[in-house]
Amino acid sequence: MSNSVISFRPATKTDVKALVFIENSCFEQDKMTQRNFLWMLEKAHADIILLEVDGNISGYGLLLYRSGTSLVRLYSLAILPNQRSSGLGKALMQQLELTAQQHDCVYLRLEVRPDNERAIALYQRLGYRQFNRKQDYYEDHSEALCFEKRIIYPQPETRLQVPYYPQSTDFTCGPSSLIMAMSALNPDTLQTQAHELQLWRESTTIFMTAGHGGCGPHGLALAAWRRGFKVDMYLSQQDILFFNSVRSQEKRAVITLVQEDFMQQLAQTSVTIHERNIEIGELIAHLDAGHIPLILISTYRINRNKAPHWVVLTAHDEHFMYLHDPDIDDEQHASITDNVFVPVPKVDFQTMARFGRSQLQATLIIA
Repeated sequence: MSNSVISFRPATKTDVKALVFIENSCFEQDKMTQRNFLWMLEKAHADIILLEVDGNISGYGLLLYRSGTSLVRLYSLAILPNQRSSGLGKALMQQLELTAQQHDCVYLRLEVRPDNERAIALYQRLGYRQFNRKQDYYEDHSEALCFEKRIIYPQPETRLQVPYYPQSTDFTCGPSSLIMAMSALNPDTLQTQAHELQLWRESTTIFMTAGHGGCGPHGLALAAWRRGFKVDMYLSQQDILFFNSVRSQEKRAVITLVQEDFMQQLAQTSVTIHERNIEIGELIAHLDAGHIPLILISTYRINRNKAPHWVVLTAHDEHFMYLHDPDIDDEQHASITDNVFVPVPKVDFQTMARFGRSQLQATLIIA
């Protein structure tokens, strides 16, 4: 390819026919359709970068960004079979990294089949390292190897080994986060839906916003303590939590009764309640000590929905806090790769870790 002119440009809707041709030429299964490409171009938080050789489209890379974070995933990469082994894969990957850097993304992640030795060798030459694997990922039930590369601020960070557990319902982010925290400290912790729902039954506020009730810090703290863990609870306010998330006076009365009952039960335990915000320096100290923080956040920065949501803090470095998010958004083509060790700039994290008009901050430290 030494005499060829290689260039890159963003794809448009007029390129969809060429993209489908490349897809059908490169893959026998797990193929993107014309509809998929149009959705990515028109609605997704994504970039499709075309590789052109002498003005002809020869390949593409599709980057999918995680809103509200500094994470991007390589959703798909394809180069026409007759153009391979010519350095184009490396050139395209480097262009994709540059595009991701321009979006201030700190990590680029990807999945690859274990039998795709050529692609794995390319990623390893470019500095990608395997950090996870997913069972039954592809259409033929093959597993996927998960690779990542830190493309800006290339210093290492310390990570706690926190197993990932996705929530199985719309309302069990708290129990799922607690399962992850307990599993990190006790590998015998059950990671099952039955355990997830049992924790929800123990911790639910009964009512909260629309649909099923969510879990507040009081109930989750009790559930963790009952299972033998040391718990510190930090609360920025002592009012009845989520009181204003429902309008019915009957529901408000029930929420009040539930929290008062939780408080009476907590008074009989060794759970330590701190009536103040926890500072980011304290969170870092807990992480360094091997303790697992559960943080209540607002999902507004992630999906523009002002909903309370529990996540697990798993790592930190000079620039970022990292979290496990139990909620995998299947409608946005997300996967576990988008939800583990998610980097959030420290300034953004401090804003995210508040909920509602009262700016409620709630944190549980599990040890």
